Amino acid sequence: MKDKQESPLRLGNPRRFWGVSGLLLGLLALVLLLNVNIGSVSISPGEVLSMLRQGLGGNVDFSTQSQILFRIRVPRMLLAAVLGGGLSVSGYLLQVFFRNPIAGPFVLGISSGAKMVVGITLIFLAPYLGSIRPATLILAAFAGSLLITSLVLLFSQKVRNMSMLLVIGIMVGYICGAVTDFCVTFADDHDVVNLTNWSMGTFSGASWADLRLAAALCLPGTLGALALSKPICAYALGEGYAKSMGVRVKPFRVALILLSSLLSACVTALAGPISFVGIAVPHITRSLLKSSRPAYVIPASFLCGAVFCGFCDLLARTVFAPTELAIGTVTSIFGAPVVIYMMVRKKQEV
Repeated sequence: MKDKQESPLRLGNPRRFWGVSGLLLGLLALVLLLNVNIGSVSISPGEVLSMLRQGLGGNVDFSTQSQILFRIRVPRMLLAAVLGGGLSVSGYLLQVFFRNPIAGPFVLGISSGAKMVVGITLIFLAPYLGSIRPATLILAAFAGSLLITSLVLLFSQKVRNMSMLLVIGIMVGYICGAVTDFCVTFADDHDVVNLTNWSMGTFSGASWADLRLAAALCLPGTLGALALSKPICAYALGEGYAKSMGVRVKPFRVALILLSSLLSACVTALAGPISFVGIAVPHITRSLLKSSRPAYVIPASFLCGAVFCGFCDLLARTVFAPTELAIGTVTSIFGAPVVIYMMVRKKQEV
């Protein structure tokens, strides 16, 4: 039996879409507020509003609380929201491309490929490039993401069984991990430390420059995906149907791959590999909307991903404070059960 929830014919109710979007915006505001207030230094909502008014009025506050708020917490929580939304949209595009709800940057080895090329850049190319800027890491991660996506796409032409394709993606991820470990063998101690800290995944150390770069890539990338809503809906019904509706399939597939790779590369470069967000969040979003309409799922996935990553980052830095957990650890705890549920349910409906 076909999984009805994944059918593109489930167009959904506009009122439900706006209701879910309002709920997600409210949850996002709550998560942002908690991220601002909770930490080793507690800052009350009244103090936050006071400091915001002073900042907007041009009065510079050099107090410790103000520095913690504007230099650490605010850019970090906004970066988590933007990157979480971008990673969710990236996962959704891959699920559309491969017509498989289990597809995602982490499962298909795309994040591992980005990590491999970033590792090579940090270990071997840093002496020649001088200082490594975030834009350089994004280009390296984009190259790695595109390389692995191309390999998986090549295998998809030979292997029609999507379950086997996912296994191949996992094996490619292991190969990329082995290459990364091989590079680490010849790295200096400080390079190993930098790569290890980055590969654990974290939003710690976020800056306003990182946030601007993430917003400049993730927000247009999401809008680009939203602009493809109608072709995505036609493509989900099959390539033949998409062609009959006037969709140029090959350029469309290339656009999906480029957008997905760019979004996942931005996340991987700025926060490290983050697992299960790209798989679990689109499924959660479709369940909330009771719709697979791309024009609804894409913006709602972005909001849901922002809430999900913001909540996970809050737990990562507060549960065992002052020790901070890797963000990938927390997202796996909440995302993996969703994936298991999807696979069990899909098996029962076959």
